[in-house]
Amino acid sequence: MIIGIIPARFASTRLMGKPLADIGGKPLVQHTYESASKSKLLNKIILAVDDEKVAQVCTDFGAEVVLTPKDIKTGSDRIAYVVKKRKGVDIIVNIQGDEPFVKGKMIDQAIEPLLFDKEVNVSTLVKRIESVKELKSPDNVKVVFDYQNYALYFSRSPIPYVRDTVSAKKAIEENEIFKHIGLYVFRREYLLKFTKLKPTDLELTEKLEQLRMLEKGIKIKVVITELDTIGVDTPEDLKRARAYYNWMKKRRSENSK
Repeated sequence: MIIGIIPARFASTRLMGKPLADIGGKPLVQHTYESASKSKLLNKIILAVDDEKVAQVCTDFGAEVVLTPKDIKTGSDRIAYVVKKRKGVDIIVNIQGDEPFVKGKMIDQAIEPLLFDKEVNVSTLVKRIESVKELKSPDNVKVVFDYQNYALYFSRSPIPYVRDTVSAKKAIEENEIFKHIGLYVFRREYLLKFTKLKPTDLELTEKLEQLRMLEKGIKIKVVITELDTIGVDTPEDLKRARAYYNWMKKRRSENSK
């Protein structure tokens, strides 16, 4: 069985109550759930939440919900908490709760390597960077990978460093530089193995938990996608998500005429 789990934490440091933030008359977490439901490969979607009010809202719109302890620190740990109690789960997709416009096709793209290659135990998505703002922002995690599409390193800094270039704009025009889209797919045993490992030096330095996998020898397959999402971490991100939703709504209305 392939399940998608959406961890949704109420007490976000930069946007309190984020799962319930309104976008076009629906809570953010409902948009994420409905978007993920368009995946063709997921057998089930579960919301892993840490707040009773969020749990009730999710139940009201028809989602399966697991209320997890508030002291769980990361989304991966929250997902592992759910998976430990379930049998028959082979592949788990960690779908970020703050990605209201994640596309079902993106989820399926990330799952496919585990279906066709038994050597792949963890996968994730990357997309080519198209703007200097994306390149320079520490919120956009950059990634480099080898010729077999296995991740070599993730960083909040621009990597690779393009030495022979006159500007950042030229660097992204003349080189393929990728950002990480934080959607992960795990085989069950590797999710549980990963979440039992202690945080590592590079992870603590960059504040990126995927570096724990690389430091401990767990290979991460990267899948290049042309699609993108809008992550909501701050009030500014929420404004951007609302504007995007209104634009999409207007476009659908015009296309239906």
